[in-house]
Amino acid sequence: MSEAYVGWADDIGPVFLTQEQIQRRVAELGAQITRDYAGLDLVTVGVLKGVIFFITDLVRAIHMPVTMDFLDIARYGRTEQVRGVVRLTKDLTEPLSGRHVLFVEDIIDTGLTSHYILGILRHHGPASLRVCVLLNRPARRIVDIDLAYVGFEVPDVYLVGYGLDYRERYRNLPYLVQFERPKMREKSGESPN
Repeated sequence: MSEAYVGWADDIGPVFLTQEQIQRRVAELGAQITRDYAGLDLVTVGVLKGVIFFITDLVRAIHMPVTMDFLDIARYGRTEQVRGVVRLTKDLTEPLSGRHVLFVEDIIDTGLTSHYILGILRHHGPASLRVCVLLNRPARRIVDIDLAYVGFEVPDVYLVGYGLDYRERYRNLPYLVQFERPKMREKSGESPN
């Protein structure tokens, strides 16, 4: 763990993925996406806020012209991860009709929220629509999502860092760590990410 983050040692658990592992995989994904979309009009779409670190690094690793856009959603209730009840709070600004869209996610577990967002994106009439996810957690999957690009398969553990948060904290860690405060999670009824 970097000295800059040593003061958080009581809040966070062991490093799950290092900054170097993440950046190496993002570079590999960027190279693959560059090959697959060469000569096409590519638009990346992410959901604020968790994806911001991943999508920024990914777009820099894509060596061709690419456009970025963002959606924002609000979740309802304490069981949103189980029920996937969301509403759109920020819509797209880029037109997607006839363009090749890459939906970029930080983590997909149940698939409910991603399924909802993919429905919104399909409504815009893209020429193609594929999904790139940094962390795929299939153990919690309820709705199948076709994933074109996967950074890492992860187990059912709570992770923070590199955009993932706990109550809006820890997003700025440059690596991913296990979050080990089970008493807090038990009290709030929260499940992993």
